[in-house]
Amino acid sequence: MLNIPSRNESIKKFKANGGGIVAVTPYHYPKALFRAFNILPVELWGPPKINTLQSKAHIQTYICSVAHSILAFYLQGNLDLCDFILIPHTCDSLQGLGSIFLDFIKPKQKVLTFYMPRERRSVDISFLSKEIEKLYNQLCEFTGKKPDYEELLRHIEIEENATRMLKKLLSERQYLDIEDYKFYSIIRTKEFLPAEEFIEFANNVYLMYKTDKPINKTPIILSGLLPEPMEIFKIINEKNGFVAGDDLAITGRRLYPPPEGSNPFIRLAKSLIFSPPEPSRGDNVEARLQNLLEMAERTNSKGVIFYIVTFCEQEYFYLPQLRKGLREEGIKSILIDTDINQELSQQAITRLEVFLETLQ
Repeated sequence: MLNIPSRNESIKKFKANGGGIVAVTPYHYPKALFRAFNILPVELWGPPKINTLQSKAHIQTYICSVAHSILAFYLQGNLDLCDFILIPHTCDSLQGLGSIFLDFIKPKQKVLTFYMPRERRSVDISFLSKEIEKLYNQLCEFTGKKPDYEELLRHIEIEENATRMLKKLLSERQYLDIEDYKFYSIIRTKEFLPAEEFIEFANNVYLMYKTDKPINKTPIILSGLLPEPMEIFKIINEKNGFVAGDDLAITGRRLYPPPEGSNPFIRLAKSLIFSPPEPSRGDNVEARLQNLLEMAERTNSKGVIFYIVTFCEQEYFYLPQLRKGLREEGIKSILIDTDINQELSQQAITRLEVFLETLQ
């Protein structure tokens, strides 16, 4: 029987062995850098289904439910075990959340920020490498440690191997005989497991569920920030579909390429810079569309579900042109708006079921 590790167990185990914890909001950041300081990144994608009443005293109701949940989670004392909080400036909502933590709430944990450039030029690589080096110097100051290049590169290679393992699971998804809900519960352990443990766990999963024949269900692509509520997977599977293509920020958009080089800061910067095209980076529509079309061809998918957190403007901006471009290539799409703290509405479920039936 497969035992899926839990977030709390992972945190307590790492702390018990003398490590530190950094809570990380979505979604690009140099994970290996923290591991070199014996700090475990634990990602905060909400969490879902939490009471967000307290957060409404600090941020507007029209800010996305991910930001509300992160703030409410902190205010309820759930980050007390963490030593640091890292808030990448992924979007306006998270940039505002960073300001709230730094200037108003001022938690006992050290609050760090991280800026990702919006282009992929050499000057952007230079900027990002300096941003990573700045974060390194802050961690040196806060921890009293100073890992050398060799130690940094060792952890970079471990994280790269973990990303390769995730890519293997996603690229061979159609040959893994497992329902989507369990599959995503498995691969999302990468959000909190040490890379070494994720590699071992994911490899065991691969060997356990790998088959010679592809899944005999209708392949679709799932796009958006994160698959919450995760009940969507049960609906997809009940309608004889499965997620063959992943364009989610939480997984598929973070299949970072492993560049070479002896300077760890530049190496980390190049890896992050050349991530797949996605909205938070301001990539052009053509690059986003081409990525989806190639994914559809590779997985033989005839439909895309845009599973978008309500008020996520950077996701919404792309949709009219993306859906038009997909339609022109014979690929159907549907938009399902979500609030990660609420169940899917019956209307959304019905629309999704009808959409999946049209792909049969």
